[in-house]
Amino acid sequence: MIYPIFVYGQPVLRKVASNITPDYKGLDALIEDMYQTMYKAEGIGLAAPQIGLPIRLFVVDGSPLAEDHPELENFKKVFINAKIIERNDTLELESEGCLSLPKLNEEVSRPTAIRIQYQDENFNSYDEKYEGFAARVLQHEYDHIEGKLFIDYLSPLRRRLLKSKLTSITKGDVDIIYRIKTI
Repeated sequence: MIYPIFVYGQPVLRKVASNITPDYKGLDALIEDMYQTMYKAEGIGLAAPQIGLPIRLFVVDGSPLAEDHPELENFKKVFINAKIIERNDTLELESEGCLSLPKLNEEVSRPTAIRIQYQDENFNSYDEKYEGFAARVLQHEYDHIEGKLFIDYLSPLRRRLLKSKLTSITKGDVDIIYRIKTI
């Protein structure tokens, strides 16, 4: 099933998501549907709040960007109940986009390395370090389960300059290839 993507203005995008347990009903199908929704929208990551579910689940598949970012080769994973427990002090400014903010790309400063604890789709626990673009992708998706969007890292002036674009997104006035859910 391909879900509509919830866009800027939807309250679920601003909620801190809840942990889930192995008995979460339909989890395997949900994960597969999230991947299919992400691929349909030509994304490399998708968090459950972006399809209206306030749970701590996101999927990533960075493979399409592996030519420019070798660390993303075969980088297809499910992250459940994730928690970033460490970020380095080195920041890098790079352009980001988001399926919930269609047609909007902005320069965002993020740490270049993180340490994250999470569970996979079988609820096996991991404690891993990531660097480079992989770290950026994970921080972006992690923000979604924390109720944050990449525009939250922009200066107040830059956000004011984007106000009309954000209003258009909220109303669904964007020309994109995937279905969206507006307020």
